[in-house]
Amino acid sequence: MASVRGNAGLLPIRLDQGAPRRISLRARLMRFALRRMFKEALRFDVPVQAVRARTEKMAKRLPPVPADISVVDTVADGVPGHWITPAEAAEDRHILYLHGGGYVICSPRTHLGFTWRIAREARARMLVIDYRLAPDHAFPAQIDDCLVAYRHLLDRGIDPKRIAVVGDSAGGGLTFGLLMRLKALGLPMPGAAVGLSPYLDLTATGESHFLNAKADPMIPLSGVLFGAMAYLQGADPRHPEASPIYGDAAGLPPCLIHVGSDEILLSDSTRMAAKLRAAGVPVQIDIWHRMPHVWHAFARYIPEGRAAIAEVGAFLRRTIR
Repeated sequence: MASVRGNAGLLPIRLDQGAPRRISLRARLMRFALRRMFKEALRFDVPVQAVRARTEKMAKRLPPVPADISVVDTVADGVPGHWITPAEAAEDRHILYLHGGGYVICSPRTHLGFTWRIAREARARMLVIDYRLAPDHAFPAQIDDCLVAYRHLLDRGIDPKRIAVVGDSAGGGLTFGLLMRLKALGLPMPGAAVGLSPYLDLTATGESHFLNAKADPMIPLSGVLFGAMAYLQGADPRHPEASPIYGDAAGLPPCLIHVGSDEILLSDSTRMAAKLRAAGVPVQIDIWHRMPHVWHAFARYIPEGRAAIAEVGAFLRRTIR
């Protein structure tokens, strides 16, 4: 992992140029499996509803959460989801979690295999919402749902400084998109934000979209473009709520960004971190060597996933304590 951080902003990012560092055997096997079973098998001629159904069916095979974790379905002012509450959660520490899935698939259920781990490490109560998906619902319906859920937390009397917004992939895009919406409305910012392999540039013009197109073991460029098309449906891809790297970052809360060194979305993260630094926002960006897209989701299998989640938890305990 190449870690680049600063108290008041981002330090210059440099990836190691020497001999490759070692990653676990399990991570190497995971990269191989993802390339063969996901990236090379990805198809766009299958109805998205069928892909969703298959994804939800797979989620039913996840092992049950540990006994010290409570999962309770809820509806946050019309937006469905569930609360995850670890036994050791602080009563006044909360996370709003926004799941990934390219804006077109996945749900709180598909992510339960690792969201409980983040909640436990952060010692926080976590609201995971089931926002509306594209192409059935186009941008900005998803941001609208995120705003409703965030306001739901505020209406419960929760101090915004004790709330963190966390999201992976497309959920990382929604995380920063929500911050742009809050700023535009003059609403209080959360105490922190975390993006895990965030999808932040729907124009797909970053250098890693091309330089890492082959190296990324999981996400093809065609997948990035498909997600953007299904989500935007004619909206401006440079709208700051859709592609937050084109927004004004001034006034955003302290941020943590995790990304793999050969991800196709690497430049989404590095450009966002640079924008945050230029705006004087405290930001920490950690570039993990050869980790696949949102490797946190594979914490059950690879030690790097568990280590990354531990770092996210430590960051949240520091920032929303």
